[in-house]
Amino acid sequence: MATNPAITLKSSGLRASIEPDPYQDGAFILEVDGTPQSHVFIDDPGELFFEYIRRIGHVLDQVGEPGQPITAVHLGGGALTLPRYIEATRPGSRQQVIELEQDLIDFVREHLPLQRGANIRIRYGDAREVMGKLPTGLHGNVDVVIVDVFSGARTPAHVTSVEFYTEAAKLLSPNGVLIVNVADGPGLAFARGQAATLHAVLPNVIALAETQVLKGRRFGNVVLVGSTDNCIGHWLPRLLAGGPHPAKAVEGAEMKQFIANAPIVLDTTAIPSPTPNKTLFQISKK
Repeated sequence: MATNPAITLKSSGLRASIEPDPYQDGAFILEVDGTPQSHVFIDDPGELFFEYIRRIGHVLDQVGEPGQPITAVHLGGGALTLPRYIEATRPGSRQQVIELEQDLIDFVREHLPLQRGANIRIRYGDAREVMGKLPTGLHGNVDVVIVDVFSGARTPAHVTSVEFYTEAAKLLSPNGVLIVNVADGPGLAFARGQAATLHAVLPNVIALAETQVLKGRRFGNVVLVGSTDNCIGHWLPRLLAGGPHPAKAVEGAEMKQFIANAPIVLDTTAIPSPTPNKTLFQISKK
C-alpha cells in the first residue's frame, strides 16, 4: 500500500486518509476531516478495535444462530469494518452498504481490499434516500440494520428523526435489530433524544457504552439497539461480559429513566449530533 494515501472527497470536500496504526502491525485507520472513522485489521477482519465497534460486534454475534449467515443493511460505509466482520464471522451473509461518497469507497477498496468472494453490495447516495429505494424483497427480511452515518464528526439531522427510524424499521425481520451509533457529550441530551425517538418506533431498546459516557460525564459513543423482539434484553449479560470494560447498559425501567422527558425527534426538529473537540481524536505517533 502507498504510504499514507489521501484523497479529497468530491461530494463533501473533506480530506480522507489511510494511515497505519502506530501501535498494531497490520492495522489501518481511515480518517476523514481529521476524525478517525474506521479501524481495519486487513488480514484479520474478525478482529475489532474501536470501542463502540466492538460493542456493535458483540450485538451482531447474538443475532440468529452463531456463525450462520445473516442479511444486513449498513447505512454509512467508511472503511467497511463491520461488513468485513460479518463476512469473516458469518460467511455467506448478504449485505447492502449505503455510502454517500463513492470516491471514498473506491479509495478504501484500492488500499484496503475486501475479502474475496464477499457478498457485499454497495449503493451510493444519501443514506435515507437510497434506503427508501432498496428492493422490496428486503422489507421485513433484514436481520440487522446498522446506522453509522457521519459527515466528518457529526451525524446529519435527517437520519435522526422518528420518520427516518420508522422507514428503517420496515426493513427488519420479526427478530431483526436496528443498531445506532450515537456520539454525544456531557449530559447526553442528543443521545437521550435518540433513545426516545427509537423507542417510539421499536418497543424494546437498550443502550451500551463506556460507564462514564453513559453517565453523561464525557464525550463518547452510545450504541442503541432496538427491536420488536424482547430478546435483546436477555443479551445484556453476554454483551457486558464481552467488553470493552468498564461498560454499562441501560434497559427497561432504567431506559425510561434515561429517556426521562427527552422529546421525540421529528424531521422538523432534528439537528445534527454535537461537534466533538478535535483533540478528542488525536492519536500520538510512535
